[in-house]
Amino acid sequence: RRMVKNPLKFIDGKYRMDFEDLEAKAANPKTKIMIICNPHNPVGRVWTREELTRAGEICRRHDVLVISDEIHGDIVYRPHRYTPFASVSDDLAQASATCLSPAKTFNIAGMVDAMAIIANEEHRNRFHDFAHRYQINKTNVFASAAIEAAYSQGGQWLDELLAYLQANVDFLQSYLDENLPQVKLVKPEGTYLVWLDFRALGLDAKALAKFLAQEARLALNAGYWFGREGAGFARMNIAAPRSMLEEALARLKRAINE
Repeated sequence: RRMVKNPLKFIDGKYRMDFEDLEAKAANPKTKIMIICNPHNPVGRVWTREELTRAGEICRRHDVLVISDEIHGDIVYRPHRYTPFASVSDDLAQASATCLSPAKTFNIAGMVDAMAIIANEEHRNRFHDFAHRYQINKTNVFASAAIEAAYSQGGQWLDELLAYLQANVDFLQSYLDENLPQVKLVKPEGTYLVWLDFRALGLDAKALAKFLAQEARLALNAGYWFGREGAGFARMNIAAPRSMLEEALARLKRAINE
């Protein structure tokens, strides 16, 4: 198999799908599957129903199966709304598979697995046979109990988490505006991961990664890890106490100003 990329377009500070490029690549008969991240990691877009519909119709027209990674679907900031890909239409539900897990939302990655939601019976049976053959369909009672508890009793905790994360986003934006105007926040619509634009520093991709790690002493994810289009950017996890976020930003300020 060969991976074919459909890079996003960065226009006026916001990422958008490149539908023309997707159409051209989906039309290739060798293209069989599109993997979409909804909400998107690392850029934080929460795809609208209209965007998902257009992407889905392109794939359906060319008989391309869609695998939708929706592990961050619970973490969306107002006024944005998470739209499950399979909810767009019955036709797209039949032409897709959705991957879900409470691991990210409830910070229980060490104890739970993921779930695949597959409406199409033929696809579901093929996946079941594959998972059974390679024994990747096993779980344990503790994981099942954790999943049930998270989804049935975690609502209030999640509401409080979302409020705290939104406040972290606001704090980060204000800090950058006041102290580090050369670093731009690509404002997230969802996820607890933020995408920072360091291109104004004038460093190449590897020099930026070295600067952040050795000079600023920050463990950020280098943007180029996500493809060459990410050069000059870095990903930061803001699911942390605000005091830790403030310390990280203070380190960044000192390193840039020295």
